[in-house]
Amino acid sequence: MTINERGPEGDRSYAAVRDRLSMPLDEAMMTQRAVRKVLPDDVDDDIVLRCIELALKAPTGSNGQNWEFVVVRDTATKAAFARQYRRMWSIYGGIGDRLKGDNPAMAKVLGAVAWQVEHFEEIPVVVVPCLVGPMRFVPTTVGQSSHYGSIYPSVQNLLLAARAMGLGASLITLPLWSQTVSRKVLGLPFNVHPVCMVPLGWPRGRYGPTTRKPVGDVVHLDRYGSRPWRGHTPD
Repeated sequence: MTINERGPEGDRSYAAVRDRLSMPLDEAMMTQRAVRKVLPDDVDDDIVLRCIELALKAPTGSNGQNWEFVVVRDTATKAAFARQYRRMWSIYGGIGDRLKGDNPAMAKVLGAVAWQVEHFEEIPVVVVPCLVGPMRFVPTTVGQSSHYGSIYPSVQNLLLAARAMGLGASLITLPLWSQTVSRKVLGLPFNVHPVCMVPLGWPRGRYGPTTRKPVGDVVHLDRYGSRPWRGHTPD
């Protein structure tokens, strides 16, 4: 199945793609991937809003629903974040190039990220999920996971909804490395904290099953190192 399922000239209105949300959940999960190369073609507001509406169905800590979503379409705003993205990618991309060796899979990932970095202003929509409330500056992993656990389930819902409707999407954080710049660009109040970005667009390339380690190789029973399911795959 091609990612651009209706072709470059196909109907991509909300009315044309909303029925795709009936895609079986396992199919959406099995074929979801970080899709960074997207077309500059417009994405309907109703498609974006529906994805976010489904994101709001996710659980959140104490049912606080302490989230806000900034939808970025303005080219100048995207350009400001593109500059931040390129600054950080000049560091991370260089490290990746040195570490990838002759690994073709890693080279493919780095190439896709590099494309997104260079074409960031052309991406039609960028969604910025934010948490509302005081930052929990706690030194423990448990405290940090509690804080971010209130929004990342909604981000996954957003990604799955985008996949079902045929959109390409990815979760990124590098453009937000400077909280000062991010707040200024988005006009965020002090108590609203950007957590990540989800670029959305009609993708290039193909969907297909992702390559992952066998489940039995990463699951431990009771204590780390106990792997009774190694080599086992559920039917």
